[in-house]
Amino acid sequence: MANVSTVYALALVLLNYIMQVHGTGCPVVECWFVQEKPGRGFPAAMSQEKSLMYVRTDPDSTGAESQQKPPADIDPTRIYHVTDSSASLCSSSLKSPEGSVKKPLCEINPFLPQPAVVKWAAPLTSSAQSPIYLQADWFSASLQGLDGQLTLSSVMRAPKGTNEPNVILSVFSTSTSIRSRLGVPVVLDCGFWMDASSPLSGLGFAVEWRYQFRGEGRLVVAYDGKGDRLAETTEEGAELDIPALHQTGNASLLLEEAQVRHTGTYICTAYLPYLLAQVAIDLEIEEPPSLSISPSPLPISYPGQTLSVQCEASGFAPLSLELSWEFVGADGGVQSLGEGGMSGHRQASDGTFSQSSRLTLDLGKLDLGRGGEVTCVAVHPGGTRRASTTLNIIGVSGPSIEDSMAMVAVALGLYGVIKLFSWMFGTSGPSDSDSKDKKDK
Repeated sequence: MANVSTVYALALVLLNYIMQVHGTGCPVVECWFVQEKPGRGFPAAMSQEKSLMYVRTDPDSTGAESQQKPPADIDPTRIYHVTDSSASLCSSSLKSPEGSVKKPLCEINPFLPQPAVVKWAAPLTSSAQSPIYLQADWFSASLQGLDGQLTLSSVMRAPKGTNEPNVILSVFSTSTSIRSRLGVPVVLDCGFWMDASSPLSGLGFAVEWRYQFRGEGRLVVAYDGKGDRLAETTEEGAELDIPALHQTGNASLLLEEAQVRHTGTYICTAYLPYLLAQVAIDLEIEEPPSLSISPSPLPISYPGQTLSVQCEASGFAPLSLELSWEFVGADGGVQSLGEGGMSGHRQASDGTFSQSSRLTLDLGKLDLGRGGEVTCVAVHPGGTRRASTTLNIIGVSGPSIEDSMAMVAVALGLYGVIKLFSWMFGTSGPSDSDSKDKKDK
């Protein structure tokens, strides 16, 4: 678990650096305010309005709103003056470079505080009495920084009739997407922060990780921080650093050994009484193929002959793979030989795939000189791999030194065969003269 703590500490350092680089001021965040339209219908009709968040870390400080005039195309009721004591919303990845068309993604929604239905968070609201504190305007904000540097979800509370919400709960990760090789430990970064001045923060918390992939999901790990209990799951090799959860809000998930079945989306959720916030992280297992060529080496060939060579790619994930062939002559020139005849995919018990390509070389049609290297090339998201075998062609435009040596080897082989047969038949029976002498006697 020390590795998880170390990674999380580095992630916090990175997050702090991101927030401080290019100035210490909090950015003005452009958002969309999204909510259901009044009325009934399925699916529910949604409306969206341009919105703006002026962010500060101290409610008494003077923020960017004092230096800028609000845009005329934004309704003043959709301009929010947010106090974020955690400074998570002050990340520079939420600020577009001047003149850039790339902008961070931000969406604000109305939020309804309610008891959690999952059993590991249910103890947080066991009293079933909603505190007066909940009688306010609540919002949730979901943000993604530039270039995937940050994904963030916050729950905010504003006194009724005001546009000055305070961040009460934030869940964040410094990565929206992770790629990993097979068999290595993987850390999915997630942290949460809660406002210590909120009466909800002293009533406990809960954390869960869920997995989703192609419409299917499962619970990976869940922890009831109030009762100090882990939920029972069927997942193996997945851990949380429990002391770090309480001490620093480190909710990172450690997968001890990456497997193909781990590819998918992981959702990190933190619960406070009546509140929740979550972020999603995509994990892709990318294992490049191992290549083998047969036969290797190729037999000595001659013009007009037809050869078949096969390349087997195995142990790769995901399924995406491009196999092709190329020939490198003695002069270094490269010639494409196409993709050959492709087989279907086969899946092993560990979830990895294999596929093969068979190439037919018609030496009567292909100009391959005296030979060279025949190479199988595999292009995969996990990396490009190559495997080669040597092709020697004899009898092309007069024998070369290599051809001569090959022909001498063949001649010596034939001579040896002739001598062997001569010896065998020469000693297999008596000569004619010996038979005649026996008859005279």
